[in-house]
Amino acid sequence: MRYYKHLYLAEGLGKKKDKIIRKLNEKKLLMNIHVIILAQNGKDQLEIYHPMILLQPDFPQDDFLVVGIAKDYEDAIELVEEIVQEVYNETKGADIRSYILEREQEE
Repeated sequence: MRYYKHLYLAEGLGKKKDKIIRKLNEKKLLMNIHVIILAQNGKDQLEIYHPMILLQPDFPQDDFLVVGIAKDYEDAIELVEEIVQEVYNETKGADIRSYILEREQEE
């Protein structure tokens, strides 16, 4: 799992960011967290997962790019709305995938 260098965090998670990332990397169960990842299929833009899904043995263990971390599903939806609004304000479009990948490549 990789983390977007401009990682979006739900309100109140700023101080816990490093601890959450460490637990995700150690594959520890986090009950009150949802992650927003860049969709793996290339057609969709973002996907929201509870970390428990990522621990399932049948779940593809691809190299995910986590772009956001939220406290619960509702916070994740709000964070996605924030991302969409930022992309639209910056590009006047809705290509979230390209925007995120371009920003990831910037110095």
